Amino acid sequence: MEKLKNIFITLNVSESKRLIAKGVVQDNNIQNALQSGLIIIAGGTTNAYIYEELTGKTLEDKGRYPAGVIHDGRACVTASDTRIPYIVLAEGNKIDEDWKNVMKDFDKDDVFIKGGNALDYEGNVGILLADNKAGTIGKALPVLNARGSILIIPIGLEKLIYSVPEAANLMGIDALDRGMGKKVGMMNINYGSVYTEIKALKNLADIQVVHASSGGIGGSEGSQSFLIKGSEKEVDKVIELLRDIKGEDPLYIKNIECPCQEPCLFPYQ
Repeated sequence: MEKLKNIFITLNVSESKRLIAKGVVQDNNIQNALQSGLIIIAGGTTNAYIYEELTGKTLEDKGRYPAGVIHDGRACVTASDTRIPYIVLAEGNKIDEDWKNVMKDFDKDDVFIKGGNALDYEGNVGILLADNKAGTIGKALPVLNARGSILIIPIGLEKLIYSVPEAANLMGIDALDRGMGKKVGMMNINYGSVYTEIKALKNLADIQVVHASSGGIGGSEGSQSFLIKGSEKEVDKVIELLRDIKGEDPLYIKNIECPCQEPCLFPYQ
């Protein structure tokens, strides 16, 4: 019997995003939709990496793909006139069509990709809402639910919290008196397929993965560490993958609207 190998790995935030993107692309639903379906990649930091992995094209400024972000210690929104429009793929080809119009044609085999801001151990995902009409997810989720379409939620384990429902029930744009940056609500999502680093690693190699630790300093803030066990061949696959991923450049947002129109709890000059 082949002896199994054990390794311990650490990924910083940008490396995790790249890993998750590589894993998502290998999902069977994605591969099927690339052949004969629709894929919408909503705005988001991890989704910018997914766009690159799906299309093979580099976004020169991935920071222009998200709308709402936690940035520089506060909740912010990027300037709408500088954002990169959501990418829509039809049978693998990019089309110049508004994503909301494309959703009218969605069926059970089509894929919508939307990241999250919080994840708990029960698999609930929290999406922060700076828009009082619930933004992208507010428009997309009812259609996805109604038609049984595929929702993929890429989210790093840095975003693990105790309870998404507990947080969501206490939040709301009008329920909060003040905030650091934008006041926000939260939508609790328990529909769709959650993609963390663990699922991505298992998509890319036949291995066992255990989440071992979180955090660090010196550029490893928000990092995640994992124990990986498998055959020498499969563990070597992971090592080769990490050679490509390690050293991924940090993602910076340059198009923040600051100060925003709301009084910030701690004003920034």
